[in-house]
Amino acid sequence: MAENTPPDVNGMEWAARRGSGALAEKMGMKFVEFTIERSIATMPVEGNTQPVGLMHGGAYVVLAESLGSMAANLHAGPGRLAVGVDINATHTRSAVAGLVTGVCTPIHLGRSMTVHEIVVSDDQGRRCSTVRITNLIKDVTPR
Repeated sequence: MAENTPPDVNGMEWAARRGSGALAEKMGMKFVEFTIERSIATMPVEGNTQPVGLMHGGAYVVLAESLGSMAANLHAGPGRLAVGVDINATHTRSAVAGLVTGVCTPIHLGRSMTVHEIVVSDDQGRRCSTVRITNLIKDVTPR
């Protein structure tokens, strides 16, 4: 657990309280596991496709950015905010039906920056997209 995050924090409860945001909800994202060390969410292909029926590359990125940014915020702890500063994606396969699953793992968990890799796979376990996100962690200024 990150040094800023109390050891009694349950990641799934924290994510449920925080919410995933209107876009992630609209796209049908569902959290399966949520800890600082690994976060997993699913998203349906249906409703998130290009006109030709393939999963939209931007949908992979929405799933990945939601996982990576939320994991960075859990790591950041109370009174701090993680914001995305860089994201890149390589799409290697197109899902056409079912669910895709994103598995987010940290590459670097620092005091002021995090880097996460998110692997998005189809129902057959085939990698469809590999995404890396960097988040800057800053103190939240009280209003």
